[in-house]
Amino acid sequence: MQLSKPVLQAENLRKVYAGRPAVDGISFFVSSGEIVGLVGPNGAGKTTTISMILGVLAPDAGSIHIGGLDLAHNRAAALSRTNFAAVYAPLPGNLTVQENLRVFGMLYATPNLSARIDEAIAEFDLERFRRTRCGVLSSGEQTRVSLAKAMLNEPALLLLDEPTASLDPSTARDIRARIRAFAAKGRGGVLWTSHNMPEVESMCDRLLFLSQGRILLEGDPKSLAARNGHASLEDLFVAVANA
Repeated sequence: MQLSKPVLQAENLRKVYAGRPAVDGISFFVSSGEIVGLVGPNGAGKTTTISMILGVLAPDAGSIHIGGLDLAHNRAAALSRTNFAAVYAPLPGNLTVQENLRVFGMLYATPNLSARIDEAIAEFDLERFRRTRCGVLSSGEQTRVSLAKAMLNEPALLLLDEPTASLDPSTARDIRARIRAFAAKGRGGVLWTSHNMPEVESMCDRLLFLSQGRILLEGDPKSLAARNGHASLEDLFVAVANA
């Protein structure tokens, strides 16, 4: 049940490459305070979908509304309400933590930027790295900086692509707790892509299974596998991937 006005509404999204649809008419929403998982095998269309929401790719058909704004007609205002983090997209390594947060905060026109930087540094336990160049930080430390950047403008929509991939269990647990805390504030929603099914089951309120550019299944990750005749989400994932 859709309980609140969505922070993201995608309608009939379609993207075609060389005559073949990478995303084939999908529709879904993310509500404020909700963590929605977008999962599927490699080549399912997840990255293309995220790229369209970020405005990197223009859809061939369909519409995207972020915070009620049509991305096609209000691009700057819509994108100012989003942010993004992924372990494969590190911040510039020659800039310090503070410099990175300032640059990206300015790009997102973040109000009261200096105060927000101090708050983000404190929230993600980055004070001792404030003047350290990001390129020399560990992968876990870089992930914390990326998430601090992603939450700096208090986005209506937070896009996370494999946010804990390659992190050690302790760091991954800490990152998950911080993402839960963001969603629990109820001011923004999260769209999360991952191949880690136990993590998805523990983190997400709702799950979208994408395969060959289409949403095949949707529902509560804690019951979706059983409702479709499988013992675990991983078994369901394999079945969807091989369908």
